[in-house]
Amino acid sequence: MKPQPSSIVILGAGLMGRLLAVELARQGHAVEVFDSGGPAAEHAAAPIAAAMLAPLAESAVTEPGVVRMGQYSLTRWPQMLASLTQPVFFQQEGTLIVWHRQDAAEAQRLQRLLQATQNTIPDLPAMQVLDGAGVAAAEPTLADRFVQGLYLPGEGQLDNRQLLATLVHEMGRLGVHCHWHTPRDPAEFAPGTPGQADWLIDCRGLGARNQWRALRGVRGEVVRVHAPEVTLRRPTRVVHPRYPIYIAPKEDHLFVIGATEIESEDLSPASVRSTLELLSAAYAVHTGFAEARIIEIATQCRPTLPDNLPAVRRPRPRVLEVNGLYRHGFMIAPAMLDVVLELMASGQSPLASRFDLALPIGEDTPAAP
Repeated sequence: MKPQPSSIVILGAGLMGRLLAVELARQGHAVEVFDSGGPAAEHAAAPIAAAMLAPLAESAVTEPGVVRMGQYSLTRWPQMLASLTQPVFFQQEGTLIVWHRQDAAEAQRLQRLLQATQNTIPDLPAMQVLDGAGVAAAEPTLADRFVQGLYLPGEGQLDNRQLLATLVHEMGRLGVHCHWHTPRDPAEFAPGTPGQADWLIDCRGLGARNQWRALRGVRGEVVRVHAPEVTLRRPTRVVHPRYPIYIAPKEDHLFVIGATEIESEDLSPASVRSTLELLSAAYAVHTGFAEARIIEIATQCRPTLPDNLPAVRRPRPRVLEVNGLYRHGFMIAPAMLDVVLELMASGQSPLASRFDLALPIGEDTPAAP
């Protein structure tokens, strides 16, 4: 069921804001978008990401509801990308997890966590335990470098920056009115009253802190390199004593190397130590990274709620606030999109119940001292 054609204001043009704008415009609604940044989404978390779609891998740090959202989104992403008029790199070749001998104990702990998730959600593709030959079969260039690994079939990734640019193109094609470099506050709108839009959707991430005071930022660091000598075919995660490190291959030998979770709101440039750790981990996986060219070193904070879980809040009639996607933004965005569409259509969301997704009603309460 689709809502009747109406006028909709969206605050924030990061990943969720753009997905909502495109889908709602496609349904025939008049959509306006306000964002503090420009089309490059320079104030959003979305450009500084690897866009891995890895529900089982992420289950080590999140709840079953988020895993189910990721599993659902893996089926939705191909459908959504097929509807766009420009191509976006998408791959579903699974995730490889490897470790060095000194990190075997941490790898065993991770394997137990993933197995517990498989027991809870048995329709996830079964994790495969690999010996050295299995690792070499999955990624031939890693032969003789790792003697054990885990392979998580069915997991995927996409090119986040291609997607963000393509969504801007679609917004223009569909007649979405974009107000770039124009921050707005929800208090400026009274949806449903004369002269106002019918709906207001707030997708501003950390920009919504005045309304959602429990939000905090979790820092992510990413190095983008061009490595013609590296032929990794799928996202590879390296078990690390301090924090997980990933290597995500994009098109044309572009690789995104990052640390998924650093408890800090610091937005300063990456430190020498962090950069050395990321690049050393990549080099330890594949020596071809020694001759890679560094394209970019970037940092950003992901919007996160105290429980590290996403939520859609309904503070007043015809207002929805979407936030707290944490490090799982691309993995769960289609699920969040469909929940919002259900709420707009009927005021209820069966999907939210399926995903254990919080739908709090009412204004925020002051954060604890």
